[in-house]
Amino acid sequence: MKKYSYLLLGVLLSFQGFAQQDTAAYAAQRLKINGLLSERSARFGQYEESLNQRTGIFGWQTKRDIKNSNEILRQVVLTDNNIFKELKILMDYKDLQNQQKIASSENSQARIEAYMVTIKKLQDQNAQLKEDLDKRNKGNLSNYIIVFLILVMAGGFYFFYKKLQRYKRYEKSTV
Repeated sequence: MKKYSYLLLGVLLSFQGFAQQDTAAYAAQRLKINGLLSERSARFGQYEESLNQRTGIFGWQTKRDIKNSNEILRQVVLTDNNIFKELKILMDYKDLQNQQKIASSENSQARIEAYMVTIKKLQDQNAQLKEDLDKRNKGNLSNYIIVFLILVMAGGFYFFYKKLQRYKRYEKSTV
């Protein structure tokens, strides 16, 4: 029983080690996305400021102001694209983590089932060995009984032989 508890403890510790590694990489990816989001917010703020800039005559926007606003907006869109790419990587990574957990769980379940089969086989072998030992012990008892009966018969023959010898000596002495 101790062996199995140590095995279970080892499996849980290995899962915890994998989870810590996965969590660290996942957290790093989240930090990267959060950085991109803050960059996007800053650029969008710049875009709003550029829309309010009016450097032309009578407070109108110039072509240069519009181009500057468009360039900032283009940078916001590029940042959005990077955010989507990084989010996809994050989601793929999360899916990979889930697949690894499932595979690890299935592997552990298969090993547990294999251990259970092995334990059952060993229990059956143990029962068979006990049965064989009982048969041998029973056979030894019958051997002891046979030897005892042979000794009793030999003793009986010896006793009757001595009686017969005494009887023959008695008859010779009386004749």
